Amino acid sequence: MHHRRGLRRLLKNDELLAQVEADWRTAPLSPARVAMLTYCVKLTFTPGEMVRGDVEALRDVGFSDRDILDIVEVTSYYAYVNRIADGLGVPDESWITDD
Repeated sequence: MHHRRGLRRLLKNDELLAQVEADWRTAPLSPARVAMLTYCVKLTFTPGEMVRGDVEALRDVGFSDRDILDIVEVTSYYAYVNRIADGLGVPDESWITDD
C-alpha cells in the first residue's frame, strides 16, 4: 500500500492506521469518514449504481457540495490512474515501500 505514508501523516495515530488497514468498516472512524469511504468504495466498484441518495448521505454528515466534488474527483482520478498503470503493466516504483 504505497499511500500508507500519507494516511499515516493524516491520521497521526499508528493504532488507528493499523485498524483502518485491517478493515476500515470496523475502525473507530467518525461518521463523516465512514460515509466518505462508503461512497468512495461504491463509486470505485459499482459506479453505475450511484444514486442521488449517495450524495445526500455525504451532505447529511456535513460535507459541502465542494467537498463532495473533491471526493468524487480524487476517487475518480485514482481509479483512472490505476487502470492506466495496470492496463500498461506498469510496475510499482522501486522507492515505494509500506512504511
